Amino acid sequence: MPAAVAVAASGGRDSTALLHATARAARDLGLEVHALHVHHGLVASADRWLTQLRAQCARWARAGLPVHFHATCLNSAPARGESVEAWARRERYAALAAMAKSAGCDLVLLAQHRRDQAETLLLQALRGGGAEALAAMPRRAERDGLVWARPWLDRPREQIEAYLRRHRLRWIDDESNDDEAFARNRLRRQVWPALLAAFPDAEQQLAASARRAAEAAAALQSLAEAGLAELADDGVLDVAGWSQLPLPQQPPVLRRWLQTVVAQPVPESLVRRLADELPTVGHARWPAPGGELRLHDGRLTYASQQAATLAPEPLALDLSSPGVVELPAWGGALEVQAVGEGGVSPSWLRAAELRPRLGGESFQVELRSTPRALKKQFQARRVAAWDRAGPLVFNGEQLVFVPGLGIDARCLAVAGEVQLSLVWRPA
Repeated sequence: MPAAVAVAASGGRDSTALLHATARAARDLGLEVHALHVHHGLVASADRWLTQLRAQCARWARAGLPVHFHATCLNSAPARGESVEAWARRERYAALAAMAKSAGCDLVLLAQHRRDQAETLLLQALRGGGAEALAAMPRRAERDGLVWARPWLDRPREQIEAYLRRHRLRWIDDESNDDEAFARNRLRRQVWPALLAAFPDAEQQLAASARRAAEAAAALQSLAEAGLAELADDGVLDVAGWSQLPLPQQPPVLRRWLQTVVAQPVPESLVRRLADELPTVGHARWPAPGGELRLHDGRLTYASQQAATLAPEPLALDLSSPGVVELPAWGGALEVQAVGEGGVSPSWLRAAELRPRLGGESFQVELRSTPRALKKQFQARRVAAWDRAGPLVFNGEQLVFVPGLGIDARCLAVAGEVQLSLVWRPA
């Protein structure tokens, strides 16, 4: 059992009740409670909330409740075009995590209740969400090295209000809850009363649907993970194998793979487009958040915008020792490896020069073959266009190494000689 527990405390009715109930239980268990408050700076009364909540925690502490108060004031703002709700949620959780860790807590309690859960399911359904979205808020989740728990997720709001009356607790009403520019406020003020009037048990039934959606989402996730283990390796998806999956399994596996390779949220429209087009094309590119998806020879990969940017200027380097040379301006790194055969003498790499491809370069694949234009060599070996994008390595005017092709045969070391090989690794 943890020696301390944290409670996210906005000062509103729900978190006030949860903080007080947690503190009363903690007193009997010998635990410390840390109230974590985030000052978003979005409304004029935010300063008053912070002052009132700090004073309230101090009163409770004097009365014998083991409550400690912590607060963080956000100093950032939503980016142009970014949802205020999304920004506030992201920054709030980051601030809560930082305060909890600083206080020595690994458990953070959140005050959402059954009506919050029902509202979340409705909002996600109106946004076209799938099983994972319709599962709404999890009762327990592990994130950022912390456990986040919602102990009142099955509790109706009426029970929380009864607790507040019984203990004569004071809370702060957030005036932004009246602003119907926010989707949840429109739902609460315009839709929810009419929904309850027509369907009095809507809250219970919607919360039950969220639980069943969570079970379905967990099953889909498990199925997708199992399929992905067989079809993906080092960020590459085997499209031929993926296409052999039963049709209902293809989108979940594809969606899960995208989650593993793309750092930003992926729109469902992209998942659907890929599911439709992947079986019908051999080589293609699709724009994706932060970069692009690339299909070549049945292999689907993701490249970030940074990885696709190359430096136009030549760069002189000593590559005569094993190791990794980071080349962020070129969008990757060159790895120098010691090999027993098929490599080049270190003398070829001591005064190496990295150059972009300009056209007219020739490459010899084998000792007894004929040098051919790089374009022909790439085509013959089915090297994708994006795998050709790394720097060419020269010694003087002799081409030594080409990403996607390897060492030029004219530079190969003789048997028994110390040899090095090069590998281009995109970011």
